[in-house]
Amino acid sequence: MTEHPTSHEGRQPLAARSQERTRPRQRDAASAAAPATAAIPAPAKGPAPATAGTGPPAGPDPQAVARREGDRLRFVGAATRRIARGIDLDEIVLGLCRASVPTFSDAILVYLRDPLPVGDERPVNPFVLRLRRSDRLRLSDEDTDNLSESERLRLPAVDPQADLTPAAELCEVLAGGALAEVLRGVRPVFGDSAAARVALPELLGADRVVPSGHRAILAPLRGRRRVIGAAVFLRGTERPPFEANDLLVAAQLATHTALGIDKAVLYGREAYIADELQRTMLPDSLPQPTGVRLASRYLPAAETARVGGDWYDAIPLPGSRVALVVGDVMGHSMTSAAIMGQLRTTAQTLAGLDLPPQEVLHHLDEQAQRLGSDRMATCLYAVYDPVAHRITIANAGHPPPVLLHLGGRAEVLKVPPGAPIGVGGVDFEAVELDAPAGATLLLYTDGLVESRLRDVWTGIEQLRERLAATARLTGPDHSPPLEALCDDVLDMLGPGDRDDDIALLAARFDGIAPSDVAYWFLEPEDSAPGRARRLARRALSRWGLDDIADSVELLVSEVVTNAVRYAERPVTLRLLRTDILRCEVGDDSPQLPRQRRARDMDEGGRGLFLVNRLARRWGATRLSTGKVVWFEMPPRGQ
Repeated sequence: MTEHPTSHEGRQPLAARSQERTRPRQRDAASAAAPATAAIPAPAKGPAPATAGTGPPAGPDPQAVARREGDRLRFVGAATRRIARGIDLDEIVLGLCRASVPTFSDAILVYLRDPLPVGDERPVNPFVLRLRRSDRLRLSDEDTDNLSESERLRLPAVDPQADLTPAAELCEVLAGGALAEVLRGVRPVFGDSAAARVALPELLGADRVVPSGHRAILAPLRGRRRVIGAAVFLRGTERPPFEANDLLVAAQLATHTALGIDKAVLYGREAYIADELQRTMLPDSLPQPTGVRLASRYLPAAETARVGGDWYDAIPLPGSRVALVVGDVMGHSMTSAAIMGQLRTTAQTLAGLDLPPQEVLHHLDEQAQRLGSDRMATCLYAVYDPVAHRITIANAGHPPPVLLHLGGRAEVLKVPPGAPIGVGGVDFEAVELDAPAGATLLLYTDGLVESRLRDVWTGIEQLRERLAATARLTGPDHSPPLEALCDDVLDMLGPGDRDDDIALLAARFDGIAPSDVAYWFLEPEDSAPGRARRLARRALSRWGLDDIADSVELLVSEVVTNAVRYAERPVTLRLLRTDILRCEVGDDSPQLPRQRRARDMDEGGRGLFLVNRLARRWGATRLSTGKVVWFEMPPRGQ
């Protein structure tokens, strides 16, 4: 609840009015008949009593009445425009409070249903109203020094010097009660009406005193389908009471507020759905594969366009490799996000088959055509091998990546552009490039480099220069921190550069040194497991990992034995030493091993049980040429 320090527009300051009450109250007839000037004028005073020699009493001045009604209409128009400007719930309720106080009332309390129903959603029981906001005309001490005690308001919610918080925070609307009847009637009522005299204490609290006269209006807030709250307008004794026409003003304010709240609740639900959809379409976190560090960013185009078709992904592959993907589905809508989700899932499935990058784009193109003839997207798919220090890239109409070298040189990689996904009938070409240790590869969508103020190639050149300038700050021997580099790249965006959503994926190549890799080919013979054990022990001894040699030797023997049983071509054995020890055994059989419980009399079936118990992690991946079974062991028996 907030206080609204303001003064009544068009009225005398209260301090001046207070001083006038200390003066003699002789006023001439002209001053007694003059109406108060206010945005919502006071009702016209009654006709002056007839005196001898004068004609019949004069009726209300038609010009004053017309002026009053014109002011009232102008106020309603300005107030409803202010309410309509709000987008979310708080802005709309604040607009009602600021429009009402002090022009229409000295205080206002706004109660809303808790929780607010959304659209056709059935509201929960019981019917509870919660005080959402209150505002009042706040006066300084000098404004009230000359007020007598009888002139002060006895209702704390109306008293300018009292706090509004004593008003009940929660109110349960009882079925068949007076408050329920007033809310069901929809029309605003005066506080001294028969129904409101019981309904107001039920809403504000049993210890609250309803002000006498037409100084309170209880206005139900009805949305498109149901009552969603109530507003209470209060006036103090320093201003005239409400008129009958003020009920129409309160009805207009309540109607526009309720419809705006309905709109805001629906918009909030749609924004929540959009945020959840976008969040679930993008990876919750990036993997941490061996030999590469990753960082990412995603920015929506604007608050009003929270969903889009941009995505990024990093997918671990067999052999300690990793697939780096960034794509952009055309458009900003739920449909674009849904198509993006399908393409991302398809890319993950294709990556699991370990297809070459150009084949992945070819299958993505076919999938986009199955989704519809107008489903267009761009995509860049890269595979990084930390052992070979090479990267293979295929492009489908996407902006080229930028490679930042360790010395500070930034270059735009020359990758064949290709046609966008969804065109159909085109071939994609892959290129293999060096990926030196310490270099950083930046993949991005066109929202980062293209806007209404610049074309895409101008933006790419600005990006390249920004990366080079950032690298120069860290020196030639050190790469800039990855997270800070992503933030610095986004800082290049100007006020007019956010026309599209942005996906950014940065990969820092650390690689795996050749001295930390041991690789052998084993013929599919009965002697292969024994030879694999000797080779593995020899490599572990060279690396100083003798304390885990027995466990690794046992697991290598079990995995190689299983591979030799089904292989027709040489079996591969590779050991990788990083922060963990990783063992990979590959063969040409596509059948994946499956752990099962061996019976007491079975001679086999216990190999994978041992792998599962002794290894930190293990798995099997099907390749286009067979499969790879791998396991990881903590170094030094951790």
